[in-house]
Parts: sequence; structure tokens; C-alpha cells
Amino acid sequence: MTVHRFFVDPGDAVGDRFPLPASIERQVQRVLRLRDGDRLVLLTGDGQAATCRLEGGTCLVEHREAAGGEPVHRLTIAQAILKGDALEEVVQQGTELGVAAFRLVVTERCVVRELSARRLERLRTIARESAEQSERAFVPSVESPEPLANVLRAGVVLLAERHDGRRLRDLAPPDGVIVGPEGGFTESELIAADAAGVALAGLGPRILRSRTVAAAVAAVVLSRTGDFA
Repeated sequence: MTVHRFFVDPGDAVGDRFPLPASIERQVQRVLRLRDGDRLVLLTGDGQAATCRLEGGTCLVEHREAAGGEPVHRLTIAQAILKGDALEEVVQQGTELGVAAFRLVVTERCVVRELSARRLERLRTIARESAEQSERAFVPSVESPEPLANVLRAGVVLLAERHDGRRLRDLAPPDGVIVGPEGGFTESELIAADAAGVALAGLGPRILRSRTVAAAVAAVVLSRTGDFA
């Protein structure tokens, strides 16, 4: 039988017996219809996991242990804002593959230049649900949109389509990769990145849709660091 995993606030899982956290009560009782005797795993976001048994509306802790599923290499994706549901795909797939954090950036060619609070919260929910599904120990953060200039720094790689031949695989695994919008970066943005010490590289001979790039980046970087594939 599947043992479902849920992220909860650390304060909701203190001690060996505590009430079923209100944040997951509906999902547990009404959607999944778990009953007394069923088990679930509660993750508190600090790398710990508690395996519990439901009993009379409470959680009885059977054991606690370090939660696995986290890459050693902490990769941040700085993703240009995309229209439609493309950002949801970026966060979902990136989380499943092991991305540690997402920073949303506004670039010159972004069609959408801001996100509503509701949409941002939706992305964070997707990150949490994807982390639960893929059995991760932490939920990747999803930051509010910021100017591209804020993420330009040495040690980060900016993916430039039709680059001069240098590829991401040829560089030391970076801790951050910047992904542009559909249409890519402007020349002035590339110049600014280079001036800030950002490495410019490509993924290969094919041009990918922007919503696909983050997953490809995670696979390339994390496979090289031994945490994926």
C-alpha cells in the first residue's frame, strides 16, 4: 500500500503524538480517505521525516529518520517569466529532478512581466506537491519576480541560444543557471551578463522551448555531480 508523504510545519509535528495537522486534514481524510491504522510520512522541511499511524484523529509517531532524496549539489534555476502554464511545468519538472530553488526574473523579451500573488502561490504549491511525489526532503523555494540584473554574478551560467560553441557540459557544474524567455536574451543583456562575470554557454545544437530548458539543465548538471541518473 502506498504510504503518502506530506510537508507540514515543524511546529505541527512535535512529540510522539499530535493532532493531524490542519494543513493536510482535508487531503488526508476527504481526498485520500485514510483511516485509523493507515500510515503516512510527515516531512518538516528540516531534513527529517516522521512515519506516523493515524489513530483517532491524531498522528502516532512510529519512528523518525533523516529524509533522503536530496541532491548534494544545490542547483538554482533563474527562469525568465513565461506566459500561460509554462512556469508550472518548469517548477514541477525541475523539482522532480532535484532543483533546489527557483528565482523568477524579468527580461527584456518577457511577454509577461509580473505575477499575481495567487499565481505565485500556485507555483509554490506545485513545488510542494512535486517534492512530496518525488520523495524529496525539502521543498524548493520559488521567489517573487526580480530584475535580471539581480541574478547576474560570477559562478552562474547564462544559457544563450546559438552561442559560439561552449556548452554547459564543458563548464564546472554551476550552482545557478539563468534561462531566458521564448525569444532568448537581447544583445544588451548578454553584454551585461558577460561584464558581471557570468559564463555564457549553450545546451547543444538544437533550440529548445524555454519551458523545456530547466529540466534539461537539471539533468545535465545533476548527472555530472552524481545526483541524477
